[in-house]
Amino acid sequence: MWKTNMTLAWRNLLKGRGYSFINISGLAVGIAVAMLIGLWVTDELSFDHHFTNHERLMQVMMRQSNQGKTYTGVVIAPNVSGPLRTEYRDKIESVALVGWNVDHIVADGDKKLVSEGIWAEATLPDMLTLEMVHGSRQALRDPSTMLICRSLAQALYGDINPVGKLLRLDDSQELTIGGVYQDLPNNTSFGATRFMLPWENKHNWITGVTTWDDHVCSLVVQLAEGVDRAQLSDQIKTIPTAHIPDWREEIMLYPMERLHLYGDFNESGVQDGGRIEFVWLFGTIGAFVLLLACINFMNLSTARSEKRAKEVGIRKTIGSVRRQLISQFLTESIVTAFSALLVALILVQLSLPSFNTLAGKRIILPWGDLNFWMATLGFTLLTGVLAGSYPAFYLSSFKPVKVLKGTFNVGRLASAPRRVLVVVQFTVSITLIICTVVVFQQIQFTKDRPAGYNRNGLISVPIRTPALGKQFDAVRHELLQTGVVENLAQSSQSAASFGNNTGIEWRGKDPDEVIFFFNVTISPEFGETIQWKVKEGRDFSRATPADSSAVIVNVRAAEIMNLQPSPIGEVIKHGDQEYTIIGVVDNMVTQTPYEPLKPAIFFMRGWMGTITIRLNPQVPVQEALAKIAPIFNKYNPSAPFDYRFVDDLYADQLEAEQRIGTLSGIFAGLAIFISCLGLFGLSSFVAERRTKEIGIRKILGATITNLWHLLSKEFVVLVVISWLLAIPLSAYYMYDWLKQFPYRITLSWTTFALAALGVMALTLMTVSYQAIRASLAKPVNSLRSE
Repeated sequence: MWKTNMTLAWRNLLKGRGYSFINISGLAVGIAVAMLIGLWVTDELSFDHHFTNHERLMQVMMRQSNQGKTYTGVVIAPNVSGPLRTEYRDKIESVALVGWNVDHIVADGDKKLVSEGIWAEATLPDMLTLEMVHGSRQALRDPSTMLICRSLAQALYGDINPVGKLLRLDDSQELTIGGVYQDLPNNTSFGATRFMLPWENKHNWITGVTTWDDHVCSLVVQLAEGVDRAQLSDQIKTIPTAHIPDWREEIMLYPMERLHLYGDFNESGVQDGGRIEFVWLFGTIGAFVLLLACINFMNLSTARSEKRAKEVGIRKTIGSVRRQLISQFLTESIVTAFSALLVALILVQLSLPSFNTLAGKRIILPWGDLNFWMATLGFTLLTGVLAGSYPAFYLSSFKPVKVLKGTFNVGRLASAPRRVLVVVQFTVSITLIICTVVVFQQIQFTKDRPAGYNRNGLISVPIRTPALGKQFDAVRHELLQTGVVENLAQSSQSAASFGNNTGIEWRGKDPDEVIFFFNVTISPEFGETIQWKVKEGRDFSRATPADSSAVIVNVRAAEIMNLQPSPIGEVIKHGDQEYTIIGVVDNMVTQTPYEPLKPAIFFMRGWMGTITIRLNPQVPVQEALAKIAPIFNKYNPSAPFDYRFVDDLYADQLEAEQRIGTLSGIFAGLAIFISCLGLFGLSSFVAERRTKEIGIRKILGATITNLWHLLSKEFVVLVVISWLLAIPLSAYYMYDWLKQFPYRITLSWTTFALAALGVMALTLMTVSYQAIRASLAKPVNSLRSE
């Protein structure tokens, strides 16, 4: 019986090749999209689960409260670790201070690479359960020894064991390689880390930080077995409070495995949102796209089943029992579903490289994962059973005598479920399209936000070696002589991203109020190089020695200080030093562009680690870079010429939203494709079923336009209904989504109208092909067809 059912199923698939192609391709695309999104969601949900003791790994987080607002973050003062090691050693198994991932130059002879690394205490490798290829996890106990990942070892040394070899770091020190560990997965907090440096090394500047209000690193702890996190977090929260008089500060323990997805906290210090919102968004999109594909499958299956009523009648007449008919219909449906699954697996495997590039992932298809196959095969089987259930259980129930006499009629209500499903399809598709358009509008609106300076033609070069910083004046002189550089300057941070906070005092300031300012050290040419706008006073000048004790503030800082009648000439205090305000510049967007503008203060005294260069707009970029690179190589031979365009650095801050927008756009496009594919199949079926009617109408004088209107109006009405349902749905969700951005667009009716017109045009194009094709057929052929 099973073999017979399979044979008949393949014959029926081949007999209706057009419908089979639509069924299989639509369902395959839906399954492929759902599979890709499922892999992405799984990767996100398993973030930081790679470590053996991931349930006991905690991030120590800081809460600063001032003026009724609370800031929560992972930046910690190193002093916090002391009491955790001594007073709570019975509850905390391990403590590790960790620096930030920073690019360094690692060199062995002539091989020089720029790679990311961290300063870390010797306890961290054991806490992360690093899988060692060579050497030992304990290597960081020696201040002159480092650990490197396998990919970095292969890039530098090939397949040989590099343990014991010397690596030169930033042309300032040499460290011995004490071990090589397997690269950590991309979905971990240390996925980008290529090497670990010993915390106690004299070049680790963080070890010199001794004040409780200087937050410069992160802190990870591993709890002892059976310790209650919430209870311990409550016990340790006031450790820093007594040491910081200017604001209230507390600490808390937060599971490291939750930080990636649930790391956003509101101004009340309560967890509120995070990347989990993207997971829910993508999961919902995947479910809807798959639903659309399944609707197509069920619609076409039920529509085609009506044509097989006579077949069922004959088979029942010659002895087939209902159980056999049910088995036959279900087999055909399941064969179609599994054919679609096979195509979907091929599509996923082919699209994964591009998908990983868009999503910033390193996902692979888990061919050997039993859970993956159980879920995939189970869902495919369920889809096949559901899609085949209508013909299997409904058509097999009627009496054959009615069918063979021609008195069987499925009734006008038989198509009602299909109409409802089409409305659901297009409601989802139009909603996805509107939401995607709004996301892109918000991203573009943010990208076009006035920056307060000119990012075009700016490149940023990090100063990673002492030689480059010491010879800046010589580098500057030679670069200006080339004619390809308009100006260049030094600064402590890139113009695209300020992040260093400081507190200052000024006349009339409320002593109980603590406000943090961006603290940026610059050379005198910085403002002219980035082309900021001086609103009041003047810019720094190399010709004025007194400017070393002067500062420039932005408009936002001037508003906060509220120094009347003007801030120019006022004296402020930063630490133990006094500075005179000589200028006010326009606000610059130098952080996440969704955030409100923040106060900033610019000094000429302090450490500077970045060179900003403005290229000559009259010279092609590649030609300019070709002339710049040799000069950097001349004065900094131990490091490769490494640069980034400032507008690219700025765009990095929009990366997450841009990726979500791009992927959502692709999936929305596939959703409308699937919907139109189903519409094409249904319109083809309707045209085929009304062949004789069309022939008679043509004989009676109906024009092609009349027939096109007859066959198209039903589908147009369904799309209009879908549009009316999609508008309030998309408006509600997008309004709620936009509320999280202080700087946001206003929803416009044109967005909804254009989406509706676009979908209507696609609908008419899809349906019109079949309608016009049927209208052009010769009536004589239509009337003699059976």
